[in-house]
Amino acid sequence: QVQLVETGGGLVQPGGSLNLSCVAYGNIYNIYKTSWYRQAPGKQRDLVATITSGGSTDYASFAKGRFTISKDNTKNTMSLQMSNLKPEDTAVYYCNAPRIMTKSDTYLYDIWGQGTQVTVSS
Repeated sequence: QVQLVETGGGLVQPGGSLNLSCVAYGNIYNIYKTSWYRQAPGKQRDLVATITSGGSTDYASFAKGRFTISKDNTKNTMSLQMSNLKPEDTAVYYCNAPRIMTKSDTYLYDIWGQGTQVTVSS
């Protein structure tokens, strides 16, 4: 009914930049909050950044000053601009929406995208 699709991952050299996008498809009326998470091999999934429907943002300590989360409500799109990337940023990046209201007046919870791989290496 609703699908999150991430794009924009890839291979980048240390110090480089990437812009990840997450588009929500489906019968959507409102997305209340969206977040980016990441998971490196053998490690737990960590929260990277969050943006509320009102535009308030919050970042993990490792993301502050280097990553910027933004959204376009009209396009149901969320982005994560990453700069000054480091090898330790290598991970699969996922977008997540904890709650989505559909146009059918129903709610969907904990929606995840399929992830996009980010590799930072020289």
